Amino acid sequence: MTPQVSEIPVAILAGGLGTRMWPVTRHVPKAMLPVAGKPFLEHQIELLKTQGVRQIVICAGLMGEQIERCFGRGESWDVDLYYSYDGLQQLGTAGALKKALPLLGKRFFVLYGDSYLPTDLQPILDAALRSAAPGLMTVFRNSNRWVPSNVDFLDGTIRRYDKENPRNFHYVDYGLSLLTPEALRDVPHGVTYDLGMVFRNLIHARSLAGYEAAERFFEIGSPQGLQELEVILNTMVGVHHAA
Repeated sequence: MTPQVSEIPVAILAGGLGTRMWPVTRHVPKAMLPVAGKPFLEHQIELLKTQGVRQIVICAGLMGEQIERCFGRGESWDVDLYYSYDGLQQLGTAGALKKALPLLGKRFFVLYGDSYLPTDLQPILDAALRSAAPGLMTVFRNSNRWVPSNVDFLDGTIRRYDKENPRNFHYVDYGLSLLTPEALRDVPHGVTYDLGMVFRNLIHARSLAGYEAAERFFEIGSPQGLQELEVILNTMVGVHHAA
């Protein structure tokens, strides 16, 4: 029987410092920034639930206790929420996932904590299972329109990924991946390690599959992105009320 999204945990990477959003993130984690009348994380949880997700692991860092105080174990949203904290040292995106592995099982989605992605998760899970690769990156044909494109994607495979020095690629990392513990095998415990390095290592081993999402991504990683998403979500609320 084909695994369903409801059986796969989602790790939300919510441990970053949110420096591009300072000073508003100086005393509140980015996941808690208000967007259209709610903490951003609440919008993420509600969207994930509509996509079939039932298990969510919050990888939290500085001020992460604010998130747990607000959302608890997820009862109010009919999801199961778990928390994994960096501790005294910031672990980075891959380091945080490594620490959270006991909560994540054999395969798990990874979602950036500032991404709002209105796409169907089941085809992504199906593509990952068909590939049998330890990792899959979801990409979007961006062609430098909204942010610099940083992925070379062809025939279901990620061929190059350069986040630090974007090249003349057509695709961008969509902010969603599907990984197995094997993909994190070489990530050391307890040290800062970036998910971008994991992706590059997988590409080198020809072990990073890709899936092209058709829906545009939204994000709150910048003031402009947050403002744009606020308008869109407020519009959606207005449409629902009118109906």
